[in-house]
Amino acid sequence: MSDDRGGTVTAAADRTALRCGAWPSPLSPERAAVGAVSLGYAGVAQGRLHWVEGRPAEQGRSVLVAQGAQGLAADVLGADVNVRSRVHEYGGTPWVAVGDRLVYSGFGDQRLRARSADGNERLFTPIGCRYADGHAGTDGHTLVGVREDHREGHGEGHRTAGEARNAVVLLNLDQPEDEGRVLYGDSDFVAWPRLDTSGRRLAFVAWDHPAMPWDETRLLVGQIGEIGQIGQTGDGALTALQQVAGGPGESVAEPQWGDDGALYFLSDRSGWTNLYRWTPQPDGGRTEAMTTLSDAEIGGPLWNLGQQSYALLGDGRALLRVSRGTVDTLCLLNLGHGQTNPLPLPLPLPFVGFGSVGRLDEHTAFTVAAAADGLPALITIDLRDGSHQVVRAAGQAPLPAAFVSAAQVIEFTTAPGPGGEPRTAHAWFYPPRHPEHRPADGEAPPLVVMLHGGPTSQAGPAFKVGVQFWTSRGFAVVDVNYGGSSGYGRAYRDRLRGQWGVVDLQDAVAAVDHLAVTGRVDGARVAIRGGSAGGFTVLSALAFTRRFAAGINYYGVADLETLAADTHKFESRYLDSLVAPLPRGQAIYRARSPVHHMAQCRAALITFQGSDDHAVPPQQSRDIVAAARAAGCPVAYLEFAGEGHGFRQGPNIVRALQAELVFLGRVFGHTPAEALPPLAIDNEDALPRP
Repeated sequence: MSDDRGGTVTAAADRTALRCGAWPSPLSPERAAVGAVSLGYAGVAQGRLHWVEGRPAEQGRSVLVAQGAQGLAADVLGADVNVRSRVHEYGGTPWVAVGDRLVYSGFGDQRLRARSADGNERLFTPIGCRYADGHAGTDGHTLVGVREDHREGHGEGHRTAGEARNAVVLLNLDQPEDEGRVLYGDSDFVAWPRLDTSGRRLAFVAWDHPAMPWDETRLLVGQIGEIGQIGQTGDGALTALQQVAGGPGESVAEPQWGDDGALYFLSDRSGWTNLYRWTPQPDGGRTEAMTTLSDAEIGGPLWNLGQQSYALLGDGRALLRVSRGTVDTLCLLNLGHGQTNPLPLPLPLPFVGFGSVGRLDEHTAFTVAAAADGLPALITIDLRDGSHQVVRAAGQAPLPAAFVSAAQVIEFTTAPGPGGEPRTAHAWFYPPRHPEHRPADGEAPPLVVMLHGGPTSQAGPAFKVGVQFWTSRGFAVVDVNYGGSSGYGRAYRDRLRGQWGVVDLQDAVAAVDHLAVTGRVDGARVAIRGGSAGGFTVLSALAFTRRFAAGINYYGVADLETLAADTHKFESRYLDSLVAPLPRGQAIYRARSPVHHMAQCRAALITFQGSDDHAVPPQQSRDIVAAARAAGCPVAYLEFAGEGHGFRQGPNIVRALQAELVFLGRVFGHTPAEALPPLAIDNEDALPRP
């Protein structure tokens, strides 16, 4: 028979019964790693679409690519060039077109290079400074951008001594060397510097410790003097500086100037992120709401500098990326009367997620689109009829349609709120799926609980290699949008304030209980898997509950106090809102840190870590592994040299997935279908016997 996606599926009664976890899958670890190619940071240079590809097969190199003649794509730079910024450690847009030159950040030294049309290239910024989110001036030789200064002594006088100093700077490509003239440096963080069409007005977003950019930010506008005079009066290059929006309890983001001189921006002042317009006036300006969404949001939290959730099209309309329950749609907004209509996107690709959006020309937009049954693709969209063309796919579909498990939205009861009010939480559920096999008679499938990072991120229904890797082998997967996740409004996101390690864990346990009581999974065979902030919840689940038989931890937080002291600037005060300010909250930090409570753990743990991780340093993983080992838990640990916060190198991704398969096979008592390298597990005699 044929399923609704065109895949051939054998009727359930005719499939071979086989123990879940032992099903043969065409999605091998090697094929899954290839599927990890990423597409992002798309923009326009010299009338052509450019973007950055992350390639695991090339040691995780980030490659600048351009669309050429007849739509063919070609690498722009040399085979050894890695285009990537480390501002905030998570990075941001690492390239920008300035006139006929391309400016880009080299990952190794973080210095900017300017490449001319004839291929000549030169370095022009110093070692010790990082740059991202550049925006070209109108004169063809200057740009504004975010600079993060790590040079020794240059953080002196800043509000937190010794920290890197962030500023909006002006760079001149015609200077032999230029570190950037500071236009604004009076806050802990800055983002989205954007010049208006005259090149004389600058808008940007600023915020200070302990706020994160989704907590509260300020939208500032200032006047720029004559370019040749900037810097002659020190840092005071901006005049008539005024705050347009933002402040306590409001997060503003993504300023863009319109051709009419109005400034557009996003704000969550209503509880949901909407688009607003500020029109300069003699009395300071007038702000009006362009959208009034109350069950959906435009955009998402700022983790990577330069994201763009809407595009001004220059014809009185804007293209919006609207997320409702973590399912994205593209909408066209008439800026004159405010009417919003979905942009029709015909098949064959059922898009359920989108990245940053932009305008290529009068009739064409672009975005990275995510489908429910295949890898993402960079596409162009005809704004007249919604038709699209694939410019670049992340790769061939790694799994035949007959194996793809479709996401099912679930909403379930979770722990009540602080006042006893009832609450529900959200997740996406994926049942096991195979065209030739079914569970053994009387068997309910084991469950893998997945937890996104952030924790201010989200899980959507787009095709994920990491989900299908398990479902095609006979596991069920639930991808949990625990309280604190984005995409459900500010109130849902704020559930985690002061409650990290509590609400997220309660929601993960509630998801398992919901699925077990309805008979969709085996409640005794449950593994919990996550990275970074999700890894913290994994470790908390093992330390504080007996609900899970196994934990799969990727560079998760084990000790909150140590993290607060050791992590990078961007997140160094994040725990103030997630847990409590220090030193007042020291007892809470210790009470919620899994590393201090692993003596009560009885589950198995496997942990993966990168040696160059600056967000969650390796010692966090080493300590939790030692604590679990001392508790007598079965433990495996793999640390990969040269990897940071998120693995990028193909061989390391392959090895980690192989180890996960062996590990869960040993815990749940099944033999994976493929031949796999051996895995050393400490306290192996504590594993359940088949």
